Amino acid sequence: MLSNSTIFAMSKAAMEPKILVFLLLVSYSSALFNLALGAQTYQGKWKLLKRSIGISAMHMALLPNERIVTFDRTDFGPSNITLPQGKCMKDLQSSDCFAHSVEFDPATRAVRPLTILSDTWCSSGALSQDGTLVQSGGYRLGEKVVRYFKPCMDCDWEEDQNGLLSPRWYASNQILPDGKIIVVGGRYQFTYEFIPKASSSDQRLYQLPFLKETRYSPLVSNNLYPFLHLSTDGNLFVFANDRGILLDYVNNKVIRTYPVMPGGFSHNYPSTGSSVLLPLKLLSTDNENNTSTPDAEVLICGGTPPDSNEKANIGIFVPASRSCGRLIITAASPEWEMEEMPINRVMGDMIMLPTGDVLIINGAAKGSAGWGVARKPVLNPVLYRPGDNPSSDKNTRFEVLSPSMIPRLYHSTAQLLSDGRVLVGGSNPNMNYNFSALYPTELSLEAFYPPYLSSTKPRPSILAVRPGLKLGYKQKVSLEFTLEGNVNQGDVYVTMVAPSFTTHSIAMNQRLLVLALDEGVKKTPSGNYLVKGYAPETAALAPPGYYQLFLVHEGIPSKGTWVHIKQSS
Repeated sequence: MLSNSTIFAMSKAAMEPKILVFLLLVSYSSALFNLALGAQTYQGKWKLLKRSIGISAMHMALLPNERIVTFDRTDFGPSNITLPQGKCMKDLQSSDCFAHSVEFDPATRAVRPLTILSDTWCSSGALSQDGTLVQSGGYRLGEKVVRYFKPCMDCDWEEDQNGLLSPRWYASNQILPDGKIIVVGGRYQFTYEFIPKASSSDQRLYQLPFLKETRYSPLVSNNLYPFLHLSTDGNLFVFANDRGILLDYVNNKVIRTYPVMPGGFSHNYPSTGSSVLLPLKLLSTDNENNTSTPDAEVLICGGTPPDSNEKANIGIFVPASRSCGRLIITAASPEWEMEEMPINRVMGDMIMLPTGDVLIINGAAKGSAGWGVARKPVLNPVLYRPGDNPSSDKNTRFEVLSPSMIPRLYHSTAQLLSDGRVLVGGSNPNMNYNFSALYPTELSLEAFYPPYLSSTKPRPSILAVRPGLKLGYKQKVSLEFTLEGNVNQGDVYVTMVAPSFTTHSIAMNQRLLVLALDEGVKKTPSGNYLVKGYAPETAALAPPGYYQLFLVHEGIPSKGTWVHIKQSS
């Protein structure tokens, strides 16, 4: 049976035979794929939120005011939404009065056009410690620009035309323990730098030869948009192509070199896999002077053979990788633990759910990232359950979930919302807005409802966080919550999720912590429940900034509550 969104799309496409045939083929292919997997039903469900937001959601971020800010590129040509007050973006060749950025309210589905004047194509970003979206780099006149968007009612983009020292196109960002943002790499840029430029050490470039050494070839890098993860010791894990290092970015020194990831695949753009830092399980401490640092473990999934992009450019679309690798980057002798996804995937987004599970969504089964060089859209998300033991229950870690009816290929995005849904948008493997191509430009936003939102189990609800929504490191925290029925004392935990900036299958700054609890759940005099624990101990575990706080009971998360953690003044 076709979904309501597909029926709507088909009726809208009745005057476009190519689009109608394409949608029918997608529906038929999805049905055959489902039969091939031998499954009759899947968990999870989809809902179309907005047929068109006016632009294609190439880059996406969730702000602490529950608004989504998304944008594509300013040289795509006319979008489907105009700029307010006739503002226009001007460059050396053209004038563009169409918006290429919007603010979206998931609660009301309202769209507000925003004004970006420089080209944001294939740029990077992160949420600063005060909740401002800091967005850097891009193409042509945007390659050295740093842009700021504050989470307020009528705010718009502010741009610093000389915010970067080096051009940054396909670079990656990460929040650091001191609140600064490190910007790493970019096309033909084998360096890193810091923003904002607050001190003399921020006014220089730092060489990183690793980025040059890991190129597949001068023309096909396979190491753009490197994966960055802040380790629990405060150093930076950097992964490019098929290998990683641990970087002491303060002293510009590589302090660890990790084994090559097995399998012979490349994992960064245009071979575009994805990566997450698995949940950091914080350990309780008996006193304020005692610290316990958890291990940091990275998961990397998907990618392609190294020459996949070259072959796709001449019409040969080779299967993407099914491999996933886990690496404990803090181990004394780290080794890759390999396993396989049930579906080949390139350009998949990996989103940390409040439960600590990983949602793998979007992408294709053949080809690579780039203009028109992917085939066989992967419509089924996959749920990955990390578990406590990397070598146990491998056969039960993956679960194939309900398929979307909308292909999400190159330039698609996904973002966790505070209510537990995952917002999905974008997909434009075309050089401009093209609605009659094999895979048309996609302007829609839809929501995926993970299985926990369809569970018959009761959902907990956070009533209060004490002493308040502003937390200090090591601070004792109490959560009062409600739950219909009795609490399972052995299956309650609290997670803290850092909001990510997502683009090109990389969720920059994504991070999930499982807070240490010091007592069991207790009943309050009013009949509610109370659980006590501790905020993270250090900024290396949780850089200062905004986090979504969730309480999970028997695998069902509450809605998230925003908390702000910062260093004591």
